[in-house]
Amino acid sequence: MEKANDIHFFDAHTHAQFSAYDIDRKEIMDRAFATGVFMVNVGTQKDASRMAVELSHEYERGVYAAIGLHPIHTEKSHNDVHEFGDKPIVESMNQAEEFDLDYYKTLVSDPNVVAIGECGLDYYHLGEESKLNQKRAFEAQIDFAHDTGKPLMIHCRDAFDDMFNILMSHRNSLPSQNIAHSFVRTIDEAKKLLDLGFYFTFAGNITFKPRADKLAADDVIKFIPMDRLLTETDAPYLAPIPYRGKRNEPVYIVEVVKKMAEIKGIGAEEMKEAIWNNARQVFGLDAI
Repeated sequence: MEKANDIHFFDAHTHAQFSAYDIDRKEIMDRAFATGVFMVNVGTQKDASRMAVELSHEYERGVYAAIGLHPIHTEKSHNDVHEFGDKPIVESMNQAEEFDLDYYKTLVSDPNVVAIGECGLDYYHLGEESKLNQKRAFEAQIDFAHDTGKPLMIHCRDAFDDMFNILMSHRNSLPSQNIAHSFVRTIDEAKKLLDLGFYFTFAGNITFKPRADKLAADDVIKFIPMDRLLTETDAPYLAPIPYRGKRNEPVYIVEVVKKMAEIKGIGAEEMKEAIWNNARQVFGLDAI
């Protein structure tokens, strides 16, 4: 029988509520629990956020939710079948959204909601005209996180300077702890976020052989203090080696922990325990 003080693998950012798992969701969740994986399922817009909360209540313990509006959904975006599938509801789910504060207030009171996001900026998918909408939604979610006392779960792609400037302009109202999801940036940029109380999640892409034109995660992971590190799968995306090219799932977090331990020069069990303690701290799990 599981004990309250057991140490778990922790997937700080996954999407088990997505349509990619509609056929076998129970099986992927069972595999995760059999390996001792706890997780945060992260919303990307209204419906995905609601489904993350609903999924958390199908299990007695170990499944939590983050709720928020992803920057690519502030405008009508491409249809990702992993996210929404090919159901008739896709058209309504795939429309542009503004951050609906009243709607998210109905979700955030749920005790299983542990973060706001994923929110932030993404200049890769969308064009110049979308930046204002993204910034407006991001700032609204910063305020929401402050008012609710929840950490931000931040997505940033090709937009670090703008993202950081927004954070600095809200520095006095930022939550004391926040999460930079799937961090693939420089040491200098990590320093800036450390000063703002950030934790950093790393995903399966740290197991890939780095391309010459891409930043290597190893030096950044070595630099970041142990008490600010988290692991994630971002499933169904970014499956680690040896599963690269397949649909990712939360149980594969084990491979991310192994790789991070190797980079830090410590044992996998020590890394697992450190990440578990960090997750308890930033997400307030002991109070749930």
